[in-house]
Amino acid sequence: MTPPNADPIRHLLIVDLEATCWNDRPQSAETMEVIEFGLALATLEGEVLASHSQLVRPTINPELSDFCCQLTGIDPGQVAAAPDFAEATALLNGWLQGLEYKAWASWGQYDFNQIRIEQARHDCAPAFFAKQHINLKALWQQKTGKKRHAGLGSALQSLGLEFEGRQHRGEDDARNIARLLPNLDL
Repeated sequence: MTPPNADPIRHLLIVDLEATCWNDRPQSAETMEVIEFGLALATLEGEVLASHSQLVRPTINPELSDFCCQLTGIDPGQVAAAPDFAEATALLNGWLQGLEYKAWASWGQYDFNQIRIEQARHDCAPAFFAKQHINLKALWQQKTGKKRHAGLGSALQSLGLEFEGRQHRGEDDARNIARLLPNLDL
């Protein structure tokens, strides 16, 4: 994956977003808003060196649906008290200062697409967004040949690993994605 004569990636920033969601209407990256950034800085061997959660107050649809609250475990009061996207981005950039990583990664393309949309909405993005993005789900699918059942839980299960923490919480998801790194060809 690393081009010849390039510095190899030693640490990877894993990013997992949670966003507004509903079970009774169509949704897409354009209609959703980030409500949590989950981050885990990890070695390629899967060791988590640091992790962080940053909640974000949505502005287009500020009321979380019951479905979203049940899925993520994030309650309306938490996001109501959270900073908006621009403020959350500034806080994330502060947390990222001093961390060494050459690329960031997510499980699938959704996180990249959502940040791109939020960047257009708010005229800002976290500093990591300027770095190389790696779609770990695509690497997993390429390595295993599994197009279906390529969710994070299924990937962990196929390795005999159980999910640690709460599913659909950004920081826990990011930490669990990091556990897959030793099984990917990075």
